[in-house]
Amino acid sequence: MPQPPIIPQKDTAAWIIQVWASFVLSVSATSVGIIYLPVDGWVKGYMGMGLLFSVGSTFTLAKTTRDNYEATKLTARIDEARVEKILSEHHPLK
Repeated sequence: MPQPPIIPQKDTAAWIIQVWASFVLSVSATSVGIIYLPVDGWVKGYMGMGLLFSVGSTFTLAKTTRDNYEATKLTARIDEARVEKILSEHHPLK
């Protein structure tokens, strides 16, 4: 039995604004906290580099996870179409 077409999910404008606002606020607050730490400059630099690497690796991980999910979704649809074609070609009642 054919499945209904998959409708791509679209985020609302409010959700996108909230996500970007929370990202900017969290990175800004952490940066200000690092700047005002009562430590030497090299420690602040180390903490700043840690923040940058954490943010960068988070983006990379999110993109990789999304790409893997979309690839399996597409592969599953292609495999299902192949099975449907084989079943329709070799249907015993035809």
